[in-house]
Amino acid sequence: MKVIAIADQKPTVSILETVQQFQPDVIVLLGDLDYFEVKELQQITHIPKLGVYGNHCSGMYFEEIGVQNMHMQVTQIQGITFGGFEGCVRYKESSYAKMYTQEEASSLLTTMPYTDVMLCHAPPYGINDEPEDPTHAGFIGLKQYVETMHPKLLFHGHTYPKQHELVTHYQQTQIQYVSGLATLNINIL
Repeated sequence: MKVIAIADQKPTVSILETVQQFQPDVIVLLGDLDYFEVKELQQITHIPKLGVYGNHCSGMYFEEIGVQNMHMQVTQIQGITFGGFEGCVRYKESSYAKMYTQEEASSLLTTMPYTDVMLCHAPPYGINDEPEDPTHAGFIGLKQYVETMHPKLLFHGHTYPKQHELVTHYQQTQIQYVSGLATLNINIL
C-alpha cells in the first residue's frame, strides 16, 4: 500500500504533484498543520484521506478538505484497518488545544478496538519522545495500547527525535515517525 503522510511542517513540495507522481492508496495527516498548508487536499477526491489533529490544530479544517477524522475511530481501506488518536499530553490549560492528561488518554485508549495501522500525533511514551519535557512526552496509554493490541504499524509526528536515536520498532509494531511530507510503501498484510 502506498501512503502519503504529512505532519507538523508545511510540505516543501506540491501535494497535488506528489499525488500524481506517487499514486498513493491513502493520504494521512498526523497533526500540527493548518488549512492553508494542506488546502490542496480539497482537490483530491479519488483517494481516501484520514487524519488526526495535533495540539496546534484548530480542529476545524478536516471536513472542508475531505479528511476523515480518525480520533477514536476505525475504518478499513483495502482490507487494512486504520484507527487514530489525536493531540498530545496536556502541558497547559487550553479549551481549544487537542491535549489530554495521561489518565484521560489511558482511559480513552482502553476502549479503542484493534487497528492494523494507528495514526497518532504524539508517540507512545518512551518512543521517539522526550519524557522529561512535558510538551514532547508520549502517551502512556498509547504505549499500553501497542503492548496489548499489537498494531502492525504506528504513525506519529509531534516530536523531534535525532535520526541516530529514532525508534522504528517496538515489540511487534513498526513505528513510523513523520515530519513534513513523506511517501511510503507499507506492507503489513
